[in-house]
Amino acid sequence: MKKAPKFLKPYLWSYNIKKIDPEKDKKLIVNVVLNWGDGKSTKWLFKFYGKKEVSKIANNIPKGQWDRRSLNFWRLFLDINPRERIRLKT
Repeated sequence: MKKAPKFLKPYLWSYNIKKIDPEKDKKLIVNVVLNWGDGKSTKWLFKFYGKKEVSKIANNIPKGQWDRRSLNFWRLFLDINPRERIRLKT
């Protein structure tokens, strides 16, 4: 199991960084780094996953999980258009 870099710890503070697997937990990592990450973490994100994979994941993050300013930036940079989460009738 690969481990997430220690410099991601401030963004994943509510998780045990030692147990985060960059492959298994990539949706979480992409979500957190795109919303709150700094230049170093963002650079790592694109180098590790590639722009195509980051764009694919980012486009599937529901709008409600985005910081408004971050979403506006990444919409332009990644050409994404996340949608509202579909609610099931109960």
